[in-house]
Amino acid sequence: MKFFEQIVFAIALTLAAIVSSAVGKAHDIKVGNLAISHPWSRQSPMAADVAAGFFTIQNMGSEDDRLIKATAEITPKVQLHDMKIENDVMKMFELPAGIPIPAGQTVELKPKSLHVMFMDLKSPVMEGEEIKGTLVFEKAGTVEVEFEVMAPNAGMQ
Repeated sequence: MKFFEQIVFAIALTLAAIVSSAVGKAHDIKVGNLAISHPWSRQSPMAADVAAGFFTIQNMGSEDDRLIKATAEITPKVQLHDMKIENDVMKMFELPAGIPIPAGQTVELKPKSLHVMFMDLKSPVMEGEEIKGTLVFEKAGTVEVEFEVMAPNAGMQ
């Protein structure tokens, strides 16, 4: 009987580990009519004092919203950015009016596109760390997020 209890206990521990790891990687957050999926960043190159944040925002409501601000514990200087190619050169620029989140649509913040820019870092972010911060939306309000820091080449496929 003792052996059977040990097997049941081992199975329960294994299932708990599987469920908790799946939940931990999902990073899905809901605020108002918005669903934010998997906030993440990449490990900074060693000499860099910047990092970028990425995620997907789905607006399930009937009204447009707008990401107007982001904050991060790792720096007081966070901006909303986009990138475009100008004269065959990729350039990054700030979006002071924020990022529109149209009703019924999904907006993806990803490398070489829309993103959150963490600037003037005291030290580079490293794979396995988390960046705690907030996202502030015009209508949905403020939500706390944790950006999972991934490998330096993440998202470059």
